[in-house]
Amino acid sequence: MRRVEGATGTGPESWSAGLHRMWLAAQDAEDITDMARHVYALMLAEQSVVAVSGSRWDGRDLRYVRRLTADGGESAATTTPRPGTVRTVPARPPAEDGEGAGGRAPVRLYEHDLAVDGEGFAPEAALLAEAGAGWALEARFSLGGDDWAAFSLGLRRRQDAGPSLPTRLLQLSEVLVAGNRRVLEHRAAERRRVEEAFLAEASLQMDASLDERETLERIARLAVPAVAEACVVHLCRPGGRLSPVATVHVAGSMQPWLRAVAADDPWLDGVLRDAAGRPHGTLIAGESLGASAFGPGSEGPGRAVRVVSISPLRARGKLLGTLTFVYHRPEREIVDLRVLDDLARRAALAIDTTTAYEQRRSNAEQLQRHLLPGTLPEWPGAELSAAYEVADDSLEVGGDFYDAVVRRDGGLALFVGDVCGRGAEAAALAGLARHTLRVLLEDKVPPGEALRRLNTVLTDQRTARFVTAFVAVLTPDGDGHTVEAASAGHPRPLIRRADGRVDELGASGLLLGVVPDALYEPGTALLGPGDALVMFTDGLSEARSADGTMFEDILPEAVRECCRDGSGAAGLIARAAAFRALGDDDTAVLVARVTGERVEDAP
Repeated sequence: MRRVEGATGTGPESWSAGLHRMWLAAQDAEDITDMARHVYALMLAEQSVVAVSGSRWDGRDLRYVRRLTADGGESAATTTPRPGTVRTVPARPPAEDGEGAGGRAPVRLYEHDLAVDGEGFAPEAALLAEAGAGWALEARFSLGGDDWAAFSLGLRRRQDAGPSLPTRLLQLSEVLVAGNRRVLEHRAAERRRVEEAFLAEASLQMDASLDERETLERIARLAVPAVAEACVVHLCRPGGRLSPVATVHVAGSMQPWLRAVAADDPWLDGVLRDAAGRPHGTLIAGESLGASAFGPGSEGPGRAVRVVSISPLRARGKLLGTLTFVYHRPEREIVDLRVLDDLARRAALAIDTTTAYEQRRSNAEQLQRHLLPGTLPEWPGAELSAAYEVADDSLEVGGDFYDAVVRRDGGLALFVGDVCGRGAEAAALAGLARHTLRVLLEDKVPPGEALRRLNTVLTDQRTARFVTAFVAVLTPDGDGHTVEAASAGHPRPLIRRADGRVDELGASGLLLGVVPDALYEPGTALLGPGDALVMFTDGLSEARSADGTMFEDILPEAVRECCRDGSGAAGLIARAAAFRALGDDDTAVLVARVTGERVEDAP
């Protein structure tokens, strides 16, 4: 083998025209192999060339080799060996990836005496010699990374080459290199578009839910098989332990194996801890898989695994866990680690957001529970039921409240109320109003006076929010009860009579917390055995259907049915929820059904 130096110049017009046609073809090519027919045709038109060959390599491993002859024969036209079975020898080093003059990847020309260089020019030497060539001219060039190619011309004798043939081969090879560069740039641009579209879709999928478990499952599912054959998400637990929370494998039968490895494999636990401490993702392939459950050295399903990637899950300065992908595909077909890290960052933000949401929701639910009574008292004269529905999906606590308290005189005090708005201030006022009314009513303060005193307390707070409330005190009266009621701008309760009639309990008054010296005049009613007093907040009456109909319009009938079938407060809220298409106000319902049992008077 001898390297050819100084090949320059241009050929005749026919050669230039052919080279130009090939360059135009290169503009539309999707791969360097798409230009092959132009390459072979152009060089086989040279009178001295008896055969041409082209080979493609990964480092020292042959991917394929092709030979065409000048007489049109194509024996052994294309040979594609099994990966790793045909290799170059040290005497024939791969083309180096780099830039030559003018920023072009260098093309190297070599001469081969086929009678001597058979081993150092394999497998092309045998193919060209079989076609009658005794001498060859080879152009060797890089196509990027370990990917390189060789294009060779077979001639009967060295002197048949002439002075222009090396130059033409060099020009042809440079066109191939330029065309390949354009192909790679096109592929890179297309790959970036696909990656950006995938990441955008991933963000949409992960942000579509605020449920932590669903978010984790979405992260794993969207990546398989688009990114890898399997995915595992581990989250940090107390004590620094990494616990698997989502596992997905493209083959359902391998899911139990993957889940077991993710939970109990010591090797994986070690590499996860190491990768979690790194700023960027880690690729583990080949011998680095070692004695793990993955790779050719393992047993069972893991033998098919060729690469494992691990990216840390970090969001807002916190390490949340790791995102692991398991690949059966070759390393060169794996998505760029930069994209995997970007996906991990987006996943971490989604996980952190859902975790924070779950925590805030839990805190809001706990606070809401503290604003409501844990249990209702038992009172011989009535059966009590209550229900509460949060209609707003936000994390703000509502201001609706209710309670029931047995007074010192043996009567039963019931009240419902609503603070305008939501949030911490509304919750604080609801708590203040509920506990103030509870203390006053338990101490036998009449309903109107209790509301007056509460109004004084609230106006002293100088808050911009107002409060509505309705108070009813049941006092035994024969087989039934006398009801004394007072209202502060609150919807009037309904009385469902034992015979099915529905009446309003009349009482009215100004809102609480607005006018300092407001007075609240009481109203009265009688409840007989089987009658039910239904108290509620405006979230019930103001629920609207899709056509704008208010639930208030059908509320009497709903009250009648719920009291008849025994579903009580819960049934009434369920009917309103099924009716509601518009409206996002919380709803509280408190129902007292008179049993007819006599209540002993307290001292």
